[in-house]
Amino acid sequence: MKKILTKYITAFLAGSAMFIGQACNDSLDLKPLDQVSDASYWKSSSEFKLAANAFYGYLRSFDNGNGDGHAGSDLGADRGAIARGTNTVIAVDNNYNDAYKWIRNINYLLAKAKSYSKQDEIKTYVAEAKFFRGYVYFDKLLTSYGGVILVKDVLTPESAELIAKRSTRDETIDFIISDLEAAIQDLPLENAILANDKGRISKQAAQAFLGRVCLYEGTWQKFRGNTSRATTLLDKSVSNSNSVIIANQYSLFKPTALGDSALKYLFILENQKSNPAGITKAANNEYILSVRYESNNLLKTIPNQISFGALGADMSRTMADMYLCSDGLPISKTTTAFSRATLKSEYASRDKRMKYYMMIPGNPYWQNATNWHINWDWSPVDLANARPPHDPWSNDITGYNNQQWSAERQVPNSQEGYDYPVIRLAEVYLNYAEAVYERNGAISDADLDKSLNLVRNRVNAAMPKLSNAFAGANGLDMRQEIRRERAVELQGEGFRMDDLKRWYVAHIELIKPVLGVRWKGTEFETKYPKTPALTAEGDVLADPVTERKFTEKNYLIPLPTQQLQLNPNLTQNTGW
Repeated sequence: MKKILTKYITAFLAGSAMFIGQACNDSLDLKPLDQVSDASYWKSSSEFKLAANAFYGYLRSFDNGNGDGHAGSDLGADRGAIARGTNTVIAVDNNYNDAYKWIRNINYLLAKAKSYSKQDEIKTYVAEAKFFRGYVYFDKLLTSYGGVILVKDVLTPESAELIAKRSTRDETIDFIISDLEAAIQDLPLENAILANDKGRISKQAAQAFLGRVCLYEGTWQKFRGNTSRATTLLDKSVSNSNSVIIANQYSLFKPTALGDSALKYLFILENQKSNPAGITKAANNEYILSVRYESNNLLKTIPNQISFGALGADMSRTMADMYLCSDGLPISKTTTAFSRATLKSEYASRDKRMKYYMMIPGNPYWQNATNWHINWDWSPVDLANARPPHDPWSNDITGYNNQQWSAERQVPNSQEGYDYPVIRLAEVYLNYAEAVYERNGAISDADLDKSLNLVRNRVNAAMPKLSNAFAGANGLDMRQEIRRERAVELQGEGFRMDDLKRWYVAHIELIKPVLGVRWKGTEFETKYPKTPALTAEGDVLADPVTERKFTEKNYLIPLPTQQLQLNPNLTQNTGW
C-alpha cells in the first residue's frame, strides 16, 4: 500500500516546493528558487512574493486552457471531440494532474505562511495564494469534472485525501467561494498597487472573478431546478460585479483617436506601434487581470503562432447570425435590407463588431509576418503591402473568417507582444446584467445602461440601446438578447462552451449541424465552380448532424482511469 500511495502522490499531486516564476509583469521576472534549500528559505516577505510569482503562470492564456476545451463551441467550425461530444475516457489527463500539482504548490506557500512571524508583511501574498487556489479549483477542475477531492493542505503518504471520496459539487463551489472571499479581504485596491507591481491580483480582480464563479454556478443550479441555491449564488454575483463597477478603477478601451475600431486594436495592442494612432498598452484600463507578453522577449512571447493562425480561422453561421443589424434588431426582425445574395451583402448595416471580429470578403487585410501595415494610412503604398483581397472560400470550410488576435504590424510569428485578457471590464458588465436578470426575472433600464449598453454602444453609438420598451415593442426576449450580447462581445475569449453548459442548452445547441454561408442562389454559387456539401436549404454544411453526439454525460468530462485505479473511492462521472 505504501508503494501505491507514493505513486499516487507523484501522479496526482506531484509538485516541487521550489517555484519557477512565470511573470505577469517585469517586476515578477525574478530568479527561480532552484538553488535554495527549503530550510534557508521563507525567511522574508520577498521570498513569499517570489514564491507567489509562480502562480501567475496558472492563469488561462494563449497556451494554457483547461480540459474542457474552452475554445470549442458552436461559434466556430469546431470539429473537435469536446464540442462534438465524441471525447472518450483517457488514462492520463494532464489537465487534472497539472491542477493538483499547482494546488500543491499553493498549499505549500500557505503552510509556510502559518509559521511566519510578521503576518502583516505577507498577507497580500497569502491572499494571492488563496485567489489562485480558488481559480485553479474553478477553472481547471469544477468546470471540467464537477465536484472533486478538496486538498487544503500539503499531503503526506498518510494523508486521508489520497483515498478520499470526491467532495460534492456544492462543497467544491463553497470552498472556491470561501478562498476568494478570504483573498478579497487582504488584496489591495487597483489604485493602491505600486507601479512596479502592476499586473498583480487586485481586490477588484478577485471580486470580478467571484462574480464570474457565482454567475456560472448560479445559472448551472437555476436551470437544473435548484432555485434556492441559485438565488444565493446570483446575489453574490450581482454584489461582487457591482463592487467592481462602482469602484471605478477601470474603463472600456475606446480612445477617440481610434474611433469605432478601438475594439479591433484592443486585442492586438502592443508597446510598439500596432494601430493607426500609435496608442500603447499603457492606455488600456479595461484589462482587470491579464497575462502580459512583450515583443522580442523570448520568455514572454505569444506561443504557437496565435497571430498567424487567427487571420482566416473559420467561424460558423451561428456566430455570423448573432450580430444585430444597425437598427438594433436581429436579422429575423430587422427593418434594414438584410441579404445573403452577395459575398459582402450580409455584412452591411450590422453591429460594427462584425467587421472588426470577422473578415469581409474582398477587403484588404494586413498580417504580421508577410503583409504588414506600412503606415496605417490606407494609402496606395499601404494597400500595396496588404494581402490580396480576402477570399472567403480559401479554406473551403464555412466561408466566414476571423481576424481577432491577428497583428497588423511587422513582427515575426510568436514574437507579438499583446496581452491575454483573463478578466476585462466588458465581461464584468455582462456578468452583472445577466446575474441581475436571472436573479430577478427582469432587469431595469438603469441596470442595462450601467452595464450591457456600455459594451454594445462602445462601437455602435448610433444603435438603439437595449431597453424594456425596445424589447417589448419588437418582440425580443430579454434573456436571449443578454446572451446574444455576451456571445458577440466575448466570442474569441473561450467562454461559450461554459455558457452553453451552465445554461443547460449544450445538448441542444451542440448537436446541430455546423453551417457556413448561403451557397445556393448567391454569388458563392456563381463564383466558385466546386460545390461543397449543402443542406436542403442550400447552406454550406461544414459538419453534419451525424457527427454531433453531445449528450447529458458530456456536461462533464471523465476522470482519468489512472486516478480511479489509484483511489478505489474515487467515482467516475455519470455516463462514463
